[in-house]
Amino acid sequence: MTKHWPVVLKHGDVTLRPLRMRDGRVWQKLRLENQDWLVEWEATAPLPSTDPPPTFQQSTRLLLKDARRGSAMPFVIEYRGRFVGQINVSDIVYGSLRACHFGYWIDKKFANRGIMTTAAALVTDHLLFNVNLHRVEVAIRPENVPSNRLISKLGFTCEGVRPAFLHINHAWRDHNIYVMRREDLLTPLSRSIPDVSQFSQRHD
Repeated sequence: MTKHWPVVLKHGDVTLRPLRMRDGRVWQKLRLENQDWLVEWEATAPLPSTDPPPTFQQSTRLLLKDARRGSAMPFVIEYRGRFVGQINVSDIVYGSLRACHFGYWIDKKFANRGIMTTAAALVTDHLLFNVNLHRVEVAIRPENVPSNRLISKLGFTCEGVRPAFLHINHAWRDHNIYVMRREDLLTPLSRSIPDVSQFSQRHD
């Protein structure tokens, strides 16, 4: 563990907390319900394999192991106490680089309501102002218009396109590379993000 993990981040009705092994049932339910919606953006194996995909328990065990080493931060996104998505911070590097990247997904029922914008702002603030990283990177497919719009709204700079960067949905896909550096921000992003309860209706 590090002094910056585990940690709970909160702004308005949005809370980020560490992923737990006991989240498995809810996680699996959400992923099944959102399978058709998320499949277009899901990472896939480039080489054929007869091995079954990792279970929630297997993948979470690895994520938590990386978190204890200080190289990852797997967050659950909660809206008014309800599990609605996930942000995974990966490949945290210190030394002369001090950088990382993160990816995310959200339950379709809670998309386009500002929740992910708030969550991404909270994570970016934590990484740049608390962990004191220099560079935070997000890779997004050009076709994912809402996600490109979200990360641009937060002030990330697009450095360009990495051709055939990741194997997504059974093919090598180009990705836009967005970056935020600590010196790009004068104040934390979350201070300028409105409380999502001001424009969202509760989903019971």
